[in-house]
Formats: sequence, structure tokens, C-alpha cells
Amino acid sequence: MSANEDQEMELEALRSIYEGDESFRELSPVSFQYRIGENGDPKAFLIEISWTETYPQTPPIISMNAFFNNTISSAVKQSILAKLQEAVEVNLGTAMTYTLFEYAKDNKDQFMENHQPVNSTVSLCFVLTSLCY
Repeated sequence: MSANEDQEMELEALRSIYEGDESFRELSPVSFQYRIGENGDPKAFLIEISWTETYPQTPPIISMNAFFNNTISSAVKQSILAKLQEAVEVNLGTAMTYTLFEYAKDNKDQFMENHQPVNSTVSLCFVLTSLCY
């Protein structure tokens, strides 16, 4: 099966599995977001997965750059991304978007155990203040 056929099948499966799930968002036919945790949960985070042309034979692009994650430190984000990358390596060559979202859901507490909310407004003010001197 070609990468395109694999992607079409996975897309259909994702749409079916996550139909009505408010945490799931299809940004395009090759890019998806999933909110891990409930709205208002200080340890909730958003994962974005985008497929390359040759996915699933090559890794997807996984990002935590969404504004939703602005209170999560870069160290915690990097730790989560590293753990997800390990799961990518194990699943390379197979449809894995659902697997990665579920892995993140199942491990949310462990992923966020070192999370201390970052107040981005204070950080921004500090940066702006230090630039003024």
C-alpha cells in the first residue's frame, strides 16, 4: 500500500473514532490536534500531529507550540515530545496518530508530574522591562 492509501485509511479511522470528541480537531486532512485533559485542568495540554508526504513510513511532525500550551515550561514540553518520539520509533511504518494520542492520554499524569504553570504575562513583562533598561 502507498503512503497516500495508508493516510486515507487512517484519516477515515480517525474521523470515525473521534467523531463527537470535543478534544479532537482535524486542522487539515494531514494535521490533527488533541487536547489531553479537560478544559480548565491546569495540567491539560494540546498535541498537534502532522503527517509528512511519506508518513507512516517516516515519522509525523509532533508539536506542542499551540497557544493552549503557553503555561507549560519548555522543559516539560521537550520531555513530553521526547517520550512521544520514542513511541513514534516503535510504531514507525504503521498508522500511529491514534496510538500517540492515546499514549499521551494514558500517561498524562506522568508527563505533567514536573509541571509548574508558567505565567506568560509575568515573563513577557519581565522581558519587556529588561529590554527597556
